[in-house]
Amino acid sequence: MTRVVYVHGFASGPGSRKAAYFRDLLTARGVEVEVPDLAEGRFRELTITGQLCVISRASRGEPVTLIGSSLGGYLAALYAARHPEVDKVVLLAPAFSFAKHWAKTLDAAKVEAWKASGAMSVFHYGENALRELGWQFMLDARQYDDEPDFTQPGLIFHGSHDDVVPVAFSQRFAEAHPNVTLRVLESGHELTDVLETMGRQTLQFLEL
Repeated sequence: MTRVVYVHGFASGPGSRKAAYFRDLLTARGVEVEVPDLAEGRFRELTITGQLCVISRASRGEPVTLIGSSLGGYLAALYAARHPEVDKVVLLAPAFSFAKHWAKTLDAAKVEAWKASGAMSVFHYGENALRELGWQFMLDARQYDDEPDFTQPGLIFHGSHDDVVPVAFSQRFAEAHPNVTLRVLESGHELTDVLETMGRQTLQFLEL
């Protein structure tokens, strides 16, 4: 049976509520689930490239299904587009156009201060505290595609009231990718109030 690698979101970790839900749900079905720490304890040095390397080590070059949340959804799409051995992809409010969209949500002065100082404080949800993030994160992110063109079967969940990543991003992506099914749910970005709905549809998608 195909293994699952769950890819958590930005400034989150393996202990997130969604990661725990999907790990328990799939483990109960006999699926091996791995939830790596994408920062590997070095959040200040975080990059998209480094996180893709973590996914690669967790996947071991074997057939896997990727489930990714927010930035993790974008990372899962990036990885799948470069690795045909990935079987299926499930994305939860994927942060397509990540570098461009995040830069727009930060005011210009804050971006310039981040660049000048080399680091910026962000709230780390996994640690429930402020942590520094180096400017290399944005520099590295700019080299990657806004919408990774993966061809594997994909299932996307996105909240209609998402105020972090607009649902229009997923709608545009799904319209351009016939291999992808989009489910728009009455929820926000976190999607924690629709876990059972996503779980049920994910099990159907994975034929479990």
